[in-house]
Amino acid sequence: MTLLTNFPLWAALIAIVFAQVIKIPIKLIFTKEFQPGLAFSTGGMPSSHSAAVTSLATAIGIVEGVSSSVFALACIFSVITMFDASGVRRQAGEQAIVINQLVRDFQLITSSAKGWSKKKENEKIQELKELLGHQPIEVFFGAITGIIIAFSLAPLFSY
Repeated sequence: MTLLTNFPLWAALIAIVFAQVIKIPIKLIFTKEFQPGLAFSTGGMPSSHSAAVTSLATAIGIVEGVSSSVFALACIFSVITMFDASGVRRQAGEQAIVINQLVRDFQLITSSAKGWSKKKENEKIQELKELLGHQPIEVFFGAITGIIIAFSLAPLFSY
């Protein structure tokens, strides 16, 4: 199989791009906020991590069969990735929210300190990224997105 005809690879890559781009209109519809930067950020609906790994596993299942060892590997990899996206990374984002609030509170306390007012604003504030992980619903819809994309692309590849 050459790189250009590697169906599992293309299914996963297309799932990532689709999941990242679709975040923009979803955010616009539900919050009336247009944020094109969402296409290049972590977190949000749907999870591109989940879309990628489930699309990869689905495509491998289509090509190699669901009884193959490589399909089993892809499935376990998918479960671990989705668990991490909704667990560890989400908790890190929640901790970032608390830490950012602590930094803002500390800055209020120290704002009267000598020389503080002379610093540039970007030197005073350095917030942590708060949207790191995913809610379970975002992981679920990312997984559904990946499966749908893999089955939709399958007829375009000969394997």
